[in-house]
Amino acid sequence: MEESSALADIRKVFGPEGILAGRLPGYEYREGQLKLAEAVMRGLAAPADSGRPRLLAAEAGTGIGKTLAYLVPAALSGRRVVISTGTLNLQDQILDKEIPFIKKHIVKDLSALCVKGRQNYLCLYRWHQATAAPRKKFFGLGGELQAIGDWAAETASGDRAELAWLADNSPLWSAISASASQCLGGDCPEWPACYITRLRREAARSRILIVNHHLFFSDLALRRFGNAEVLPRYEAVIFDEAHHIEETATRYFGISVSHYQVIDLARDVETLAEAELSARSREKTLQLARAMATGADRLATMLAGRTGRFDLGTVVKGIAGWRDELAELDILFNGLAGQLDNLLAYGEVWNGFLGRCRELQDALQKITGEEVDSTMIYWLERRERTVVLSASPIRVAGELQEFLYSQVQSAVFTSATLATGNRFDFFLERLGLPPETETLALPTPFNYRDRTLLFVPDRDFPAPGTERFPREAPQLISRLVRSSKGRALILFTSLTGMREAHEFLRNELEYPVLMQGTAPRSVLLEQFSTDVHSVLLAVASFWEGVDVPGEALSCVIIDKLPFEVPSDPVVKARVDRVREEGGNPFFDYQVPRAILALRQGVGRLMRSDSDRGVLAILDVRLFTKSYGTTFLNSLPPSPVTRDFAEVEKFWELPDHG
Repeated sequence: MEESSALADIRKVFGPEGILAGRLPGYEYREGQLKLAEAVMRGLAAPADSGRPRLLAAEAGTGIGKTLAYLVPAALSGRRVVISTGTLNLQDQILDKEIPFIKKHIVKDLSALCVKGRQNYLCLYRWHQATAAPRKKFFGLGGELQAIGDWAAETASGDRAELAWLADNSPLWSAISASASQCLGGDCPEWPACYITRLRREAARSRILIVNHHLFFSDLALRRFGNAEVLPRYEAVIFDEAHHIEETATRYFGISVSHYQVIDLARDVETLAEAELSARSREKTLQLARAMATGADRLATMLAGRTGRFDLGTVVKGIAGWRDELAELDILFNGLAGQLDNLLAYGEVWNGFLGRCRELQDALQKITGEEVDSTMIYWLERRERTVVLSASPIRVAGELQEFLYSQVQSAVFTSATLATGNRFDFFLERLGLPPETETLALPTPFNYRDRTLLFVPDRDFPAPGTERFPREAPQLISRLVRSSKGRALILFTSLTGMREAHEFLRNELEYPVLMQGTAPRSVLLEQFSTDVHSVLLAVASFWEGVDVPGEALSCVIIDKLPFEVPSDPVVKARVDRVREEGGNPFFDYQVPRAILALRQGVGRLMRSDSDRGVLAILDVRLFTKSYGTTFLNSLPPSPVTRDFAEVEKFWELPDHG
């Protein structure tokens, strides 16, 4: 496709008199949207034999309309393009809203498919196993079993999204889903009817594949070894919410093993043994599977402690008998693997369990072995119900260069937040993108100068980390919330800060005070957006993805600059590596990371042209530290005040639209 012709087609869609202006209800022409669409189209229209990929990093502020700006060029390009998003919700939005519009008005023969991770699909083999010999843990779930059975008899996709009533943490679904570690592949008796098999076939026929980052990098990690999960070969990839790529790639380019995975393998082996083996073989198999599970339980007990992420070497240094317990578990793995090898005579179905057993054993040996790879981080994560041991790459730039950039014709990275201090250097360096990568910064079209105010406390307010801050911060939050008449999203950098503020505010305020963790995220956001004067306290995930336009969210309060916990093993390893390479870890890594997180939090305020409100960052370091200027220069152009009276005056001004 010639570039000039391709760009002309883009202008016919996005121009002031284009298809969108004429056929999309409520559409407003955005110059930034046209520029982004043209930049994406240039990359996709480049000759396939150009020798190196066309790379684009584009920051598109809220309100630009970036989803259509990359989808339309992808549809017009005629190439197979993977769209990788940060969330399943955005996947569903693209498939249910944008794709139907494009097919109706722009590219009528467009074939598009939403591909989710395997765990989102029913495994027919595991389903038949569960229903043939229901486990004790499913006692009381007869209603769920029946409902899923009725659905399984009708569904064409096997996608759990069709089961709106099914709880996210359903133990039944985890036992019957098509996870990769439990797949028997071509040895499975259900292979011809398998939903994953069908999905692969449909993906091979589709030009636009919509995935999330977890699936994309899971698939890419497997491709390093000549395999693939469900994605066929593709010519280009477009990453939305691209600021998450480094963390997601880190997870999948490493290795991990959890206590739960070992227990789950043992349970699956037991289930099949009880259903298919003779008494003698069954008894020996059950004995070995249970012994391995008991060994994993002992190891998990040794590693028990407070939840969080920790350096593995530091944790195990003080554990007596750690190496002995590892050696014993290795013997138990070998015992079960030997028995599973013997059981291959009963059918190839046992080969899948043997593969899982060896993979878990191998991962555990690599993570806990005496030899340490200096390019990896070895760490432990304690969760409420399991312990996970991991080895992750300190940097993913090399893997991305070798296994992604060199394999595609073009790659686009877009998000509302990619730049720090109005520069893309940090983003490009972390992802191994070359300096000549095209960059594009498109500011939000929303009127921050006239419709918002940024408040930072005056010099008398205590800085974070001082004795007075935990006491005075909730009091100032209370004043801000009273002045805004509720309508506030309050974002914290720690659970402790959130809980302490909640304890104070729920007795101080006459408005409903909601807190993350007291109800599912969707329920809290529904309550917050419906009850206009309510207040929502949150951490972590609520800094992103909260989209509440209108009066209900008129004030965003952030307690501190969101620096990552320096003791986190992944953060610490990356900080140490920057220092080893002669850089300044604080300014070269920690400040840019905090800026990107802060920009995400601040972005919760303005979600439409008509929104209006106050941003408050209760961190005086914005003015007392040299790096504060870099933070301020990275934020939207809101007028700044340190006088609380100006906040009250803002609320008294009429909204002239």
